[in-house]
Amino acid sequence: MRQNLFQDKRFYKTLMTLALPIAAQNLVSSTVNMVDTVMIGQLGEVEIAAVGQANQLFFLFALMLFGINSGSAIFTAQFWGIRDIKNIRRVLGLNLLTACGAGVLFTVLALLFPEMVMRVYSKDPAVIEAGVRYLKIVGWSYIPTAVSFAYASVLRSTEQPRIPMTMSIVSLLTNAVLNYVLIFGKFGFPEMGIDGAALATLIARILETGLMLLIVYAGKHTPAARISEMLDLSRDFVVRFFRTSVPVILNETIWSLGVSIYSVIYGRIGTSAVAAVNISGTVTNLAMVLFQGMANAAAIMIGNRIGAGDEDKAFVYSERLLTLGPLAGVAMGVILMLTGNFFVSFYSVTEEVSMYAVKILIVFGSLMPFKIFNMINIVGVLRSGGDTKFSLFLDTVGVWFISIPLAILSGLVLRFPVHWVYLLVGLEEVFKLALGLYRFRSKKWINNLVKDANHEETECQPV
Repeated sequence: MRQNLFQDKRFYKTLMTLALPIAAQNLVSSTVNMVDTVMIGQLGEVEIAAVGQANQLFFLFALMLFGINSGSAIFTAQFWGIRDIKNIRRVLGLNLLTACGAGVLFTVLALLFPEMVMRVYSKDPAVIEAGVRYLKIVGWSYIPTAVSFAYASVLRSTEQPRIPMTMSIVSLLTNAVLNYVLIFGKFGFPEMGIDGAALATLIARILETGLMLLIVYAGKHTPAARISEMLDLSRDFVVRFFRTSVPVILNETIWSLGVSIYSVIYGRIGTSAVAAVNISGTVTNLAMVLFQGMANAAAIMIGNRIGAGDEDKAFVYSERLLTLGPLAGVAMGVILMLTGNFFVSFYSVTEEVSMYAVKILIVFGSLMPFKIFNMINIVGVLRSGGDTKFSLFLDTVGVWFISIPLAILSGLVLRFPVHWVYLLVGLEEVFKLALGLYRFRSKKWINNLVKDANHEETECQPV
């Protein structure tokens, strides 16, 4: 198989068609987030730490949405392999019900209990006070975000990634411009500081959702479903959906809770550590955009092949992607390690924060090939074949039984510098690569989830 790694033109054309729009969207997102962080950084370390810690709530929410959308995308991609629009719209309905339910929960936390949320992540009263103000505004954006994510997921899984890419770019650029205007009080607007950053985010996310729905329904695209189509559900269909999706939702939720605990530990190390991690995070997100696109493209391409009954080609595609990704990751990791000082120099922070941020980037660069293999394997390969329980096991053990104990020991007991804590946390990637590679080679992850589904024109009985 590997001798044809660079010879299948159709494979690369499909990969680029799917991966590049997603990568471009992530690139713009990461670039704008970096610009936002630079702008907020002009206000001081307290503000940059406050926004970073307050956004841990959105991080948890976004990863829960990612789990919901990933579970839905498994079915959507496989149904798209046989062009079953009717069942794709039913999947969208279940996606929206679940995602908006999560949105209500996180909105309540942000609006009614913001101080409780902030106290989890910081012990600095100034950081807590600023973070509470931020959450009380940005919390209103969570439900629109859930709707936007659901429609974007269906569009990507049905090979229409340019629409969510365009909507996201418009939203992110709007966010960047409004941040500049509202944070610093430009063009006659009041100088709102951290409150302006929150309001800019809220306006941008509402705009993105509105444009997404307008274009989908005006253009009569695949997810342009009526409410009756989305709720045309049978009990068997709902059970089948959640049997596969719940492990993915749990996977992302449990993993994100674990990662959130890292932020709690960094917060206990000190505000400088939090600022360094947040700064380095904006840079590492830039480095990962192409590979996030590859992972999402892998899920669609492999899911399509499995849904169409071509399991041999699904395995070949998987092997190619799991080879290409880490090879490119080696090169990107070296670039990141060499350019860390350049990116960090944009931030108006102390020398201590800059030093820690650069060292964290060196650590991340060295771990990139491992991280990329695991991301493509878990998100793109194992889940596309419905192997969600093993993916849940792999991520849960890695975070909760390796990374968190090492973070607590090194950060809170031994009081290591933050970059050493970051390195020890990253050792889970080695464990996940070893077990994930074994699972991939076994081919036990390949499961056709739609061959027995009701994709004829018979009506489902409502639940």
